Amino acid sequence: MEPAEVTVSENQQLCPDSLPFARSYQLEALETALKRNTIVYLETGSGKTLIAIMLLRSYAYLLRKPSPYIAVFLVPTVVLVAQQGDALIMHTDLKVGKYWGEMGVDYWDAATWQKQVDDPSSVLVMTPAILLAALRHSFLKIEMIKVLIFDECHNARGKHPYACIMKEFYHRQFTLESAQLPRIFGMTASPIKTKGSSAEFTWEMIRDLENLMHSKVYTCVSESVLAEYIPFSTPKLKIYQHVDIPCTLFVSLVSDLIKLKDKYEDLISKSSLSDLSAGSARKRLSKLYSSFIFCLSELGVWLTFKAAEFLSSEETDFFSWGELDVCAQTIVRNFSLGASKVFSARIPSGSHWSLGGDIHANVDAGYLTSKVNSLIESLLEYRDLKDLRCIIFVERIITAIVLRSLLNELLPELSGWKTEYTAGHSSMLQSQSRNVQNKIVEEFRKGVVNIIVATSILEEGLDVQSCNLVIRFDPSATVCSFIQSRGRARKQNSHFILMVGSGDASTLTRMQNYMQSGEIMRQESLRHASIPCSPLDDELQNELHYKVETTGAVVTLSSSVSLLYFYCSRLSSDGYYKPSPRFVIEKETETCTLHLPKNCPLQKVISVKGNTKILKQLACLEACKELHREGALTDNLVPDIVEEEAIIKELGCQISTDEESKYFPPELVSHCANDTETVYYCYVVDLQHDSYSSYQLRGIVLAVRTRLKFDDERLTFDLDVDKGSLLVQVNYSGVVRLTSEEILRCQRFQVSLFRILLDRDLSKLQDALAAVQLPVGSAVSDYLLLPSLGSTQNPQINWECVNSVLFPSLVLGDKHIDCCSTQGCKRSVNTKTGVVCSCMLENSLVCTPHNGYLYCVTGFLDNLDCNSLLEQRTGESVTYKEYYKKRHGINLCFEGEPLLRGKRIFKVHNYLQRCRSQKAKDSTDSSVELPPELCSIIMSPVSISTLYTYSYLPSVMHRVESLIMASNLKRMHSDQCTQNIFIPTAKVLEAITTKKCVEKFHLESLETLGDSFLKYAASIQLFKTYENHHEGLLTVKKNKIISNAALCKLGCARKIPGFIRNEPFDLKGWLIPGDNSQVHNFDEEVLMPSVKMYSRGRQKMKSKRVADVVEALIGAFLSSGGEVAALSFMKWLGIGIDFVDAPSPRHFPMNAEKLVNVRYLESLLHYKFHDPSLLVEALTHGSYMLPEIPRCYQRLEFLGDAVLDYAVTAHLYFKYPGLSPGLITDLRSASVNNECYAQAAVRAGLHKHILHASQDLQRQIVNTVLNFEKLDPVSTFGWESETTFPKVLGDVIESLAGAIFVDSGFNKDIVFQSVRTLLEPLITPDTVKLHPVRELSELCDQKGYIKKKNVVSRVNGVAYITVEVEADGVSHKFTCSERDKKMAEKVACKNVLKLLKECASDA
Repeated sequence: MEPAEVTVSENQQLCPDSLPFARSYQLEALETALKRNTIVYLETGSGKTLIAIMLLRSYAYLLRKPSPYIAVFLVPTVVLVAQQGDALIMHTDLKVGKYWGEMGVDYWDAATWQKQVDDPSSVLVMTPAILLAALRHSFLKIEMIKVLIFDECHNARGKHPYACIMKEFYHRQFTLESAQLPRIFGMTASPIKTKGSSAEFTWEMIRDLENLMHSKVYTCVSESVLAEYIPFSTPKLKIYQHVDIPCTLFVSLVSDLIKLKDKYEDLISKSSLSDLSAGSARKRLSKLYSSFIFCLSELGVWLTFKAAEFLSSEETDFFSWGELDVCAQTIVRNFSLGASKVFSARIPSGSHWSLGGDIHANVDAGYLTSKVNSLIESLLEYRDLKDLRCIIFVERIITAIVLRSLLNELLPELSGWKTEYTAGHSSMLQSQSRNVQNKIVEEFRKGVVNIIVATSILEEGLDVQSCNLVIRFDPSATVCSFIQSRGRARKQNSHFILMVGSGDASTLTRMQNYMQSGEIMRQESLRHASIPCSPLDDELQNELHYKVETTGAVVTLSSSVSLLYFYCSRLSSDGYYKPSPRFVIEKETETCTLHLPKNCPLQKVISVKGNTKILKQLACLEACKELHREGALTDNLVPDIVEEEAIIKELGCQISTDEESKYFPPELVSHCANDTETVYYCYVVDLQHDSYSSYQLRGIVLAVRTRLKFDDERLTFDLDVDKGSLLVQVNYSGVVRLTSEEILRCQRFQVSLFRILLDRDLSKLQDALAAVQLPVGSAVSDYLLLPSLGSTQNPQINWECVNSVLFPSLVLGDKHIDCCSTQGCKRSVNTKTGVVCSCMLENSLVCTPHNGYLYCVTGFLDNLDCNSLLEQRTGESVTYKEYYKKRHGINLCFEGEPLLRGKRIFKVHNYLQRCRSQKAKDSTDSSVELPPELCSIIMSPVSISTLYTYSYLPSVMHRVESLIMASNLKRMHSDQCTQNIFIPTAKVLEAITTKKCVEKFHLESLETLGDSFLKYAASIQLFKTYENHHEGLLTVKKNKIISNAALCKLGCARKIPGFIRNEPFDLKGWLIPGDNSQVHNFDEEVLMPSVKMYSRGRQKMKSKRVADVVEALIGAFLSSGGEVAALSFMKWLGIGIDFVDAPSPRHFPMNAEKLVNVRYLESLLHYKFHDPSLLVEALTHGSYMLPEIPRCYQRLEFLGDAVLDYAVTAHLYFKYPGLSPGLITDLRSASVNNECYAQAAVRAGLHKHILHASQDLQRQIVNTVLNFEKLDPVSTFGWESETTFPKVLGDVIESLAGAIFVDSGFNKDIVFQSVRTLLEPLITPDTVKLHPVRELSELCDQKGYIKKKNVVSRVNGVAYITVEVEADGVSHKFTCSERDKKMAEKVACKNVLKLLKECASDA
């Protein structure tokens, strides 16, 4: 059977795309690889990667996008991903993607992998486990791959991912006639990975590799061909005389170690550790003990001391703790610390002794071994070598660690060399991260690091051209290891030193065989080059497996175990229960029974028969089949929760901070037209001050072209003003017809008045008046605010006041003066404007050009003229004439004319703002005396009461605009709602007003209510719909519905962001109706057939802000229209939830009385269960494995959590309707939390009734109860507790609530009444206290204290948090340690608050 040929089109043939600097053997290998699957066997440094690059260049036209095909370049270690990826980028124009485990690829779904294929990358460089997983889950398919490259392909054996890829996917597809298979290209410096033997055995190994890879080996005819191009290192044997450390010292130290080990094993026995943790701790002690004995005999006392010192260090996080809890970790670390003291006591100390002082003496004393001394001597032979790059290969990680310490202790003084180590992982020690390994290798390349002590991780593929020395401190275990490590020495005249003990004949012989093995492998490969590949044995190729036909995803016998454990690891767990399968194997009957965790949806017991060696695998494979049929594994054979999490993550990536439209109500916008007459709908705006005011407020007519839609004909709200509040009432009064000339006059009037009030000068007035009339068709803010006459029931426009904008005009000139003179009540007065009638000055708006001030003239001061005395602040009196001459250089001419009484123009405020700062006295309150000849009349007549009234109108109209917007949003829902639901517009406005607006109301209370109801509704729906889903999956599905990203997406689809009020009212940005000089554009947006809005720009909006508003709107509908209204609004949003559907009946027959005290618990809860099995389920922890209890409490906890949250929140919201929004949130936070529930559980004694089988949980509960009994009963709720409660205690309160909810037919009121007795006394506005963390933060903001960043550390699983605040130059800090980080922070903040309060009281 010949290797498969690549499929190309009939008219195309693959042409080699070689590089100009390629060598002859590389070109020959390329030609071979283009014709058939090939394994290139060439020495390290011969350029195998370049051949692979040229092969990819030759296939490039089949890989460039938009081609659906890819090439995959597999490398055995993470370090090589970057190295090979960079080489591909340098020599090809193909897009290259690099993938390794730390990127999180293990949790990628099909869509994420498809993106990698579709968009960026044509060549994917990765470790083989990633490709194997992607193929098994059918995220990638073998047919998509045109070229599949295996770097270091000699690893393809046994269960290695290389071998699994070929067996499970390539060879299975190969038997199909229409199979589209990739070109296989392997690279190796040694095709066999064994200790080596005869030529016949060598050929057997090569043949197996060829058959598995379905490729033939290509190699050069002799090493001399390569010798022309690449240097080969010179092997050198370093024979050292092995000398044991002194026997008495060795025996004494071993004896001390045994005693120490016994001591700590006894500590483990006496501790309260669980059996699992205790067993793991004993195993860890044994491994440490063995490691110390190994170091002692192989490396010497000093290096053994360094090993113990390293492993006991609290700063290092090098242990892979696995199943050890904090107590066990401490015991193990203390054992290492004790061992370090044992070794340290035998090492000389003081200035008279140093390790490098007399190395031979230190060897004789046993501090170092002769082997270590031989390594030092070997290195020092190269001390004169410029730019040393040396790799020392060792077998064990601990050896690498301590040799690094030794060499950095000795060599810097002798040679200036720096040493680092790099290693993979072991069962006890964690591996270095990819970044750390890459950094060390890069520093090695640059010469910053001269020596690397490494395990086998650096044997394969590392390309450092300047490496000139390799030392095998420990001998190679295989031919491959020997060849690979030798190949790391890449520089000309480099050396490869093999360290062998003088009496170790077998190792010496093996090393000599290894030296000859290269030529044997070459000759065997050449001799059998013409023999075709053979088919794989059926046993190898057809491993038992399960395939999903719809996707092609597959799980094999060997991969089923890891898949099942992975599935169980994604089930809900806590600190006392880790879900995992439990196997019962009976060898006599050759059967295996598999029990899945309690919270697994598949509660069927799996039982299989077969070969005892694979019984566990058979059971796991069967379980995977059943889980897939159940839907717990998806069609891609990944846990259902993983797929759901991927969807949520993708949704979160799509939604972010963005610019959204900022809507303006269409009722207040019109398009400029040249109609001769227009109909306006009129509303009377009545303003009433609730306390005494110096000025009477006038009625205002609001005239709009579109009738406003409010809840009724009257709109009422109030504003915070100086000395009280202002009641605003807006009433519809009828229609009025205005001519175009009248409209223009009204617009000029209101633009003049508002510009003067807002600017308090005339700088912008002329431009504003010039822009009142725009071209026909322009969309502008268009409504009229006009002074009114008459009653509120029958108002009329005060045209006399409106006409004040016409002053001065010829019509009002001489004839008016003559008329007034004839009546004898008025007189002529000289002003800057000219001679005017005195009645024109009364109730006029004037400007004094000498200082640019604007005044409202309220009358004449007949008893004062320019010669009257003016008392100055200094107490000196001068005449008004003298004052103006001295102060302003003005000579007053009309000395006898009476002075005018004027008041400065009012300063307009934002009366919507909460806690608006008010000055003690406004300068506009006082009157001034004005000589008429200095006054220029701007408008007349316009009374001071009119100006006073108009100063409130910007705030009034902003509120009216907001209410119209809220009404439009409400109408968008009601137009599509078949139910008759009334929601006050003011509630909708509250829901779309954020805290940033700084108004009297904002969305927080409604958001709190809506959030709890949304969570409640979604939880009920999911609980009923997915009866077999575990709590973790239900939670993920719930988050998919209620997450900020999901709510933001729905809100944006309904155009809600445009309605959100997210900024405080800005007077400068207020659109004065008719003032078209302001820069603004109105773009029409049709939101629904019945609703259109105008966008007046864009506003930045975070996704969380949109989600908050959506929740607040749900809360608004809920608070006013009940659950039906809230569900209706949610349905309009796109959240379809139906409370009607009932779940299927439960079938859990059990005798509940045998398991729990049903009667007592019913009396405690004041509720009698119809189905007591719910009570049993609610009290069953996941660790309790009785077969008659099919489920643990987690599903009921999921439901009860939502029910209690909503019930308590609704209770607080409706019981305390007048509370500030923030206080409702504080009440909810303090009432609905696990800590509060846990305390309730302990008070009620529920901890005695929990069914569990966890020693750790029992110990925690006992300690918690003891600590709880010491607490002051007053401080047993809220945030007062300083005890960390096991989460299980709080969970049980929630699961009991869930049980009652289901048993009562989903009646939340019954749940609240039952559970309330456990939670009493409920927190009230009088008893609520802020969480100490928040209280401290708010205190610092209020007082201006400096809160420094918390200092956080974790030692032996315990969190240490230091909180520090600098107040008035004094530092107050407190450090707290707790297992729970949040509890530590809370207690630390609480104590800092105490210190601050004590300091304040002392002051």
